Amino acid sequence: MAENRTLNHIITEQQGSGSSWLQHGFNSVNTAGINEYRRGPLHSVFPTKPAQVSSVQDLFEFICSGPLLEKIGVTAEMVAESIDKWLLYGRLLSQLFQLNELYLTVPQKARIYHYYIPVFLWCEDQIKQHRSTFKNEEDIPPLVVGFSAPQGCGKTTLVFALDFLFQKTGRKSATISIDDFYLTAEGQAKLREANPGNALLEFRGNAGSHDLPLSVETLTALSKLTREGMKMKPPRYDKSAFSGRGDRADPSTWPEVEGPLTVVLFEGWMLGFKPLPKEIVKAVDPQLETVNKNLEGYYDAWDKFIKSWIVIKIKDPSCVYQWRLQAEIAMREAGKPGMSDDEVRDFVSRYLPAYNAYLPTLYLEGPNGSDPKRLLTIEIDEGRNPILAA
Repeated sequence: MAENRTLNHIITEQQGSGSSWLQHGFNSVNTAGINEYRRGPLHSVFPTKPAQVSSVQDLFEFICSGPLLEKIGVTAEMVAESIDKWLLYGRLLSQLFQLNELYLTVPQKARIYHYYIPVFLWCEDQIKQHRSTFKNEEDIPPLVVGFSAPQGCGKTTLVFALDFLFQKTGRKSATISIDDFYLTAEGQAKLREANPGNALLEFRGNAGSHDLPLSVETLTALSKLTREGMKMKPPRYDKSAFSGRGDRADPSTWPEVEGPLTVVLFEGWMLGFKPLPKEIVKAVDPQLETVNKNLEGYYDAWDKFIKSWIVIKIKDPSCVYQWRLQAEIAMREAGKPGMSDDEVRDFVSRYLPAYNAYLPTLYLEGPNGSDPKRLLTIEIDEGRNPILAA
């Protein structure tokens, strides 16, 4: 797949955005400008000194101690039977993130063997189920996996890792973000003018600031990439245009995707949000009423295309503010443009009403139109690590 998001792009995008686990092992990437999103180890109980070379038995026991195995239906016996596959995936991810697989720190081992590989195995099983519903002679559309996860929680790196594993194991995949569907700069200006005084629609982000017809067109085209030779270019968005207000990137920069696609990884902070009764959203923030009305068109544009869901759950939406603040501080310390603390507070304040209104329903009922049997909910801590749900 001709995807234009390289490792260095991901690192640059994430300036401190939860990749502190990577800090303890880069050997060829210039990390001078990459500061940790949170000071200290990735997991509060994990040491950050390099681990000794692990035996396969030690690694097996470490894998089996992970919080996601039971959720994805994997037993210790199944791990033992497929340990070669775990070792291969671990080796590939170590290469991707330029880590020494023989001397991973415990945070690095946890991120790879407790998080990324289990999620990849779950996706593989979902693809198998999806493909089993078609007859041999039928064209099989790619499975669209939706990732609903708050900003700053590490979903971009997760999707990047999964995309890499699919490619390395012979499956063609594509990645798309809800950010890619933002209105053009001109469209955003019109939205702002049509909603004077509504801070939630002053900038891109909330429901109403996306080009829904473009979303339908793109997801429909991706679903039709079922054979060799079929190609299309999904849109991309340039957040740096117009002094940070953003604009759709020039089509010449859009990546080319080729069929036959096996899977589409579709991520976004508000995927699966359901419109709520007017009185509920007005109680959270009166400005949210228009956003809630706009949300009514999103199921047909986004959610109905998604057949399998991964929801990354947080306990407190205020984490988003802390993560964003740490990211901007890291950027400033690296000598790059970054928002001030007040600007971060203003930026996040435009998203918090939606989080406060829609996350409880998302966590209680699942994404809009989702099948509980095809939903994986992963609860993470403030360090962005999976934890055992209470």
